[in-house]
Amino acid sequence: MNNIQSVMGFDYGTKSIGVAIGQVITCTAHSLKALKAKDGIPSWDTIEAVLREWEPDLIVVGLPLDLQGQELTIITLRVRKFAHRLEGRFGINVELHDERFTTVSARSSLFESGGYRALRKSKIDSQSAVIIVESWLGNQCS
Repeated sequence: MNNIQSVMGFDYGTKSIGVAIGQVITCTAHSLKALKAKDGIPSWDTIEAVLREWEPDLIVVGLPLDLQGQELTIITLRVRKFAHRLEGRFGINVELHDERFTTVSARSSLFESGGYRALRKSKIDSQSAVIIVESWLGNQCS
């Protein structure tokens, strides 16, 4: 994996962007606080602060696809634009990773650990980012 030790994941949304950080050595990730977005536009200063704090070697952004693996028209274009801007602004390599079923898995995981109270939107978004990172790591660690 060419000296990649930590991976930051983003689950892009138009109102909230889930964030997680993962470690290659353990092939695990944990959630960070979700970031607010306004019509899909995040606070780039906040993203910069998170990147400075965690210093990831790679960023993985969840790519929304339909059940057949085809790109979804509008949201997939927005995700690609977000990923491109991350790479351009911060100079960190960005990879897109299939995020099918991450929200369903995140809700299930959160419900099992904390019931309905755990199902806040920001927690779901960040748990989705954990699943994206751990899925990417799983492909690399096997």
